[in-house]
Amino acid sequence: MIIILMGVSGSGKTTIGKLLAESLQWEFSDADAFHSPENVEKMRRGIPLSEADRIPWLQDLQTAIKHWLQENKNVVLACSALKDSYRQFLVFDSERIKLVYLKGSYELIQMRLQERSNHYMSEKLLNSQFYTLEEPFNTISMDVAQPPQVIVQNIKTALGV
Repeated sequence: MIIILMGVSGSGKTTIGKLLAESLQWEFSDADAFHSPENVEKMRRGIPLSEADRIPWLQDLQTAIKHWLQENKNVVLACSALKDSYRQFLVFDSERIKLVYLKGSYELIQMRLQERSNHYMSEKLLNSQFYTLEEPFNTISMDVAQPPQVIVQNIKTALGV
């Protein structure tokens, strides 16, 4: 099974993802690692990515997911997946790929990003993240104001893992 934790930058995808993967003894992967150096540099400079920037990144992610499924690996993937079209592209097997939406208020996420250091995704891009976000329906949604361990347990309960 692949669990994709999605949400805006600062919603806790990496923190929750690592804790969830550790508790399940699964692999963890961060979609940020799939970005090209050019994409990372754009984001570091506070420039939102274009659709053209995202296409190769999404293709690489889909290839990785297919590979993990072929190898029967269990992986927790932290991935923004802000648009419905991105999620449809990545969740091509709803039996084995599960989506969890880490949802938080703008104010909470902004506060978290202000406290973050040494990360290319700065608070400057938060407006574009929320503008781009198409909230998913009919999926597991977790309030990120809760403590990380509570969120992890709630995800495990919701997915039966």
